[in-house]
Amino acid sequence: MTHNHPYHLVDQSPWPLTGAISALMMTSGLILWFHTSNNNLLLIGGLLLILTITLWWRDVIREATFQGSHTSQVEAGLRYGMILFITSEVCFFFAFFWAFFHSSLAPTAELGVSWPPTGINPINPFLVPLLNTAVLLSSGVTVTWAHHSILSNNRNEAIQSLLLTVLLGLYFTALQAWEYIDSPFTIADSVYGSTFFVATGFHGFHVLIGTTFLFICLSRLTTFHFSNNHHFGFEAAAWYWHFVDVVWLFLYICIYWWGS
Repeated sequence: MTHNHPYHLVDQSPWPLTGAISALMMTSGLILWFHTSNNNLLLIGGLLLILTITLWWRDVIREATFQGSHTSQVEAGLRYGMILFITSEVCFFFAFFWAFFHSSLAPTAELGVSWPPTGINPINPFLVPLLNTAVLLSSGVTVTWAHHSILSNNRNEAIQSLLLTVLLGLYFTALQAWEYIDSPFTIADSVYGSTFFVATGFHGFHVLIGTTFLFICLSRLTTFHFSNNHHFGFEAAAWYWHFVDVVWLFLYICIYWWGS
């Protein structure tokens, strides 16, 4: 059914409620896990969150692709929403950079009046981190290639370039996991370890989220959900991926290179 009004009238849905419940269960479960080593509530909350995301995403795809609910006015609202979401993510990472520079620009006596703190052997920025930089920047190129292929109705190139982007995202995650395993320090090693692992770890988590976004877009692309004038789902994922690229550049320059 195609709507003749420009408004986004949301149908009644249980997913906001189940999403909130799963978030509460995961937060409570994480605290319970830290204190009692019992992770059952955390796992149940995580499974409920995955189920909620899957079904909510299904409903949005159905609404956009098959029901004709996403008019140009609705799409404009979705664009503003995505812009505000990415802005909130910028503020999120700004807090981590603030913590890093607060400690690194004026290291205290407890840190040995030096940065990195006394006893910390930082990761060489010209080994795995530099390779990861090349991988993520390359993925930014391939996702842009995919966008231009969609705009020009070149479906085969769009699928190839988007698949390559997903593979590069997975490769980045594997390299970062290897880097963590091989790291000469841990999150418990003073404020350096805390800021390093929290900032890079949350970025890695965002890479996984972005890779999931792009994989869903790849699945939709192969089933003819996108056209050259109706593909905001992909655009939103591409915007998010470029944001992840930019954050990594700041992480690499500030924490890996300058901070070492």
